[in-house]
Amino acid sequence: MLGDLAASYKPSRAAWRDARNLLWVERRRLLAGLLLLLVGRLAGLVLPASSKFLVDDVITRRHGALLGPLAAAIMVATVIQAVSSLALSRVLGLAAQRAIMDIRRDLQRRVLHMPIAFFDSTRSGVLIARIMTDPEALRNLMGTGFVQVAGSFLTAVFALGILLWMNWRLTATTLVLLGAFAALMVYAFRLIRPLHRQRAEIGAQVTGRLTEALSGIRVVKSYRAEEYEARVFAAGLDRLFASVAREVTASAALGGLGIAIFGAISALLVLFGGKEILTGAMTLGDFVMYVFFIGLLLAPLVRIAETTTQLGETFAGLDRIRELKDLPTEEEGDHDREPLPKIGGDVEFEDVHFEYAHGISVLKGISLRAAPGTTTALVGPSGAGKSTVIGLLMALYRPSSGRILLDGRDLSTLRIRDFRTHLGVVLQESFLFDGTIAENIAYARPDASHEEILRAAQAAHCDVFVEAFENGYQTVVGERGVKLSGGERQRVAIARALLADPKLLILDEATSSLDSENEALVQDGLRLLRRGRTTFVIAHRLSTVRSADQILVMEAGRIVEFGTHEALIDKGGSYRHLYERQFSTNGDDFLNPGETPRSGAGDVVEAQAASVPPPESPLPLLAPRPPRGGGGLV
Repeated sequence: MLGDLAASYKPSRAAWRDARNLLWVERRRLLAGLLLLLVGRLAGLVLPASSKFLVDDVITRRHGALLGPLAAAIMVATVIQAVSSLALSRVLGLAAQRAIMDIRRDLQRRVLHMPIAFFDSTRSGVLIARIMTDPEALRNLMGTGFVQVAGSFLTAVFALGILLWMNWRLTATTLVLLGAFAALMVYAFRLIRPLHRQRAEIGAQVTGRLTEALSGIRVVKSYRAEEYEARVFAAGLDRLFASVAREVTASAALGGLGIAIFGAISALLVLFGGKEILTGAMTLGDFVMYVFFIGLLLAPLVRIAETTTQLGETFAGLDRIRELKDLPTEEEGDHDREPLPKIGGDVEFEDVHFEYAHGISVLKGISLRAAPGTTTALVGPSGAGKSTVIGLLMALYRPSSGRILLDGRDLSTLRIRDFRTHLGVVLQESFLFDGTIAENIAYARPDASHEEILRAAQAAHCDVFVEAFENGYQTVVGERGVKLSGGERQRVAIARALLADPKLLILDEATSSLDSENEALVQDGLRLLRRGRTTFVIAHRLSTVRSADQILVMEAGRIVEFGTHEALIDKGGSYRHLYERQFSTNGDDFLNPGETPRSGAGDVVEAQAASVPPPESPLPLLAPRPPRGGGGLV
């Protein structure tokens, strides 16, 4: 099993290149670390070197006067080692943390710029693990890992030189066994590296599932699925444990073989070293010093073996980081596209087809035009393709064929960031971040003044509920805005869109889940928000789209009808059937064209809109822009 994993894993050249680049960026700190380590290792030679004088001169020849200088030399060398070790840990520790921080920042920025299709197929928990966990492996490279390998190599070279000078025959025999140990390390590196990668991938999957369960805790509790999630998580932990067990087994096997080789070297020292002393070729002090330096030779090799195993984890992490960095972002090529400083708001779909998966058509020849400042409503059964049209308009996806034009310019040729500065969105479930109400309103324009935030909030009727909070607009709303009601979250979302002052506005079921009182307030805010903006509305409650300039009825990825509310009712087609069925379900008799609905908060708001003139915008940036024409199918 382990051999199969090692054989199937191909080390990435990109990982080695990334490692070299990281080392080069921090070359000054690493050089300082090497110098500190060299000083510490040279100081560490004092103790084994002093052993010869202690045994031969002090103990054997009774030269007691040497005890003081030997103790002083050992003490000074120890202090130098301690200070250099402390400085080394600080210098390299900061270098490692800086590298980890930089890579996390770069990964997070790149992930945020990925196309929406990437998020559709990737678990958020896996991405979190990639961003937060994988860079941690760099601690072994940028921290003491690389420098320890280099320092251990230098120490081994020093020790080997002295050992050859003291007894080259015994040292040559020892080197044969050490060669076997080196070959073992090379094999272990190839063997353990894919195990590190496998463990990290399983860990990311387990983390991803845990993140999903915690994010959807209300659904978990609603369906009494605590035990099911516990079993899923436990099964993931079992897979992770099995992977860790294989890794631990491989590392333990390496350690056991290393101990066996060290035992053979010790036996060799006892056998041949004892003969050298008996024949007078070596003094007892020489032998003690030789043993010390053998330790100085073997210890670095052990450290190199341990660090090599850690570096295997590092390179596996670099491979995963590189995989993420190599994925294309949705803004690649933006520098070659046309800038978009301002827009008029004329939107046109020309024979647009779209597929999420190859061969499965979702949109089939959509053609429409929405003139600047008009409202276009998309209605139809679930799965008709309404949200897909909106996704294409937001440039979250690209048409499989056909074009989307903005003021006569192909949307695919425009810079995405420029385009989205003119785009505002209010969704059915508006997402709020775990910050204050003011911060959530200002999310679209972080540089907005407090006065601008207040004007947008008042226009969206946020002041109605904010005044009840002790901290006002500095009230923290909790994760996903959990401390606010649905209607309150929607009003904050409307204020956010008002502050952004978009030219294109998307309203996706913005009032469908609200009660009558909240819907009346939200509809009032939406009516103000729609002024002078090209607006696309998705609605299942047809009473909320009666005032749209055009209504597009979609079925199975096609537009089957279009026109105003009255025209579609008179036509007696799909729209009339949808409208009649909806009001019959709600307990209302079907209304003839021109009659006033008797129920429904949206209808109440429509009646209010007919009798009450629209309020003046409290925001200078929201001055009404009159429509410049009609719209419809092209």
